[in-house]
Amino acid sequence: MLRTAFATALKAHARAVPRTAALAAPRRAMSSSSAEAESVTFEFESNTFEGYNIDTPAASVTLSKADAVALYRDMQTVRRLEMAADSSYKHKLIRGFCHLCTGQEAVPVGVESALTAEDAVITAYRCHGFTYMRGGSPVGILAELMGRRDGVSKGKGGSMHMYAPNFYGGNGIVGAQVPLGAGVAFAQQYRAKKACTVALYGDGAANQGQVFEAFNMAKLWDLPVLFVCENNKYGMGTAASRAAANTDYFTRGQYIPGIRVNGMDVLAVRQAIAYARQYAVDGNGPLVLEMKTYRYGGHSMSDPGTTYRTREEVQHMRSTSDPITGYKLRLIETGAASEADLKAIDKEAKRVIDDALAKAKAIPEPDGQELWDDVYVKGSGVPYLRGRVPEETHYY
Repeated sequence: MLRTAFATALKAHARAVPRTAALAAPRRAMSSSSAEAESVTFEFESNTFEGYNIDTPAASVTLSKADAVALYRDMQTVRRLEMAADSSYKHKLIRGFCHLCTGQEAVPVGVESALTAEDAVITAYRCHGFTYMRGGSPVGILAELMGRRDGVSKGKGGSMHMYAPNFYGGNGIVGAQVPLGAGVAFAQQYRAKKACTVALYGDGAANQGQVFEAFNMAKLWDLPVLFVCENNKYGMGTAASRAAANTDYFTRGQYIPGIRVNGMDVLAVRQAIAYARQYAVDGNGPLVLEMKTYRYGGHSMSDPGTTYRTREEVQHMRSTSDPITGYKLRLIETGAASEADLKAIDKEAKRVIDDALAKAKAIPEPDGQELWDDVYVKGSGVPYLRGRVPEETHYY
């Protein structure tokens, strides 16, 4: 069991996690003026956290009102972003694979709010929310989904391959991002950086051998990596209980401590990541965290999401556990914001995303010649790149 002294020291740290640097836009900067510093305290229910060979985070968190409201604004923006992607897909503006995080907004928002710009994030293909929170613009994300020139990956990555500062994707191979995340953490350790890497994967990827190989290497070298399982109950169309002999994913690191978190509570996610980050950067090695969450839509846009679960189940989760609705009530109850304030934020988020969608639609597709760009680093000396047939060979 982790020493109580460490947990006690972290209690104070977890009450107010400072962002050392904003990544891209003022919307994500932490409050600094005395007027913004008026604080509010939130209490967690007793079942919010569960520990495995480690003490759990503090049972309350204190934030400035401005920072508390910022979490709501970000979740609302991510949801509006995914709603725009959903609509665009149905109007055939987006083709191919498209995985939405509607219902899971508390995870990307909560994770990012506990990190610094020096920390790194890598995830699977349900990555739009993380791309936004790491600094990607709504225009750039929507343009990428549509394969447009000014997308975050120049229109050549699509839904599953988006990047931002210290955000390593968006990865399409199930579970493959986990050892990559361990590698990023190794680089941080090698360079003596006081930073960590958050490597996210789903419950469907949790049985991959490469995940356990990454666990082993990370613990051998005590790498500053947080392995975060987003357990949304279904790996594609298979319930977790039908695919895994042990669904307590936070215990599956065996020799690595773990924490189970209510992933529908943005404050709980923030608190857990802040606690785990401090543990990792202090040289204690990796942690495994399980975020219990839920996606409202199917696995991807091609999946209706109703053949392996009932509509009643989805509606029940929406009505009882929605991360945005639940947090809205807490903000009002604690006096952090009024209902009118939050309605204004809702309208603004809709306006921002509607405007971004219109701009993204107007961006042209990349020129065909750009297919040859960004395959190799410029100056690497590669003389040519083969096409489908010899006649398509491109010479640099």
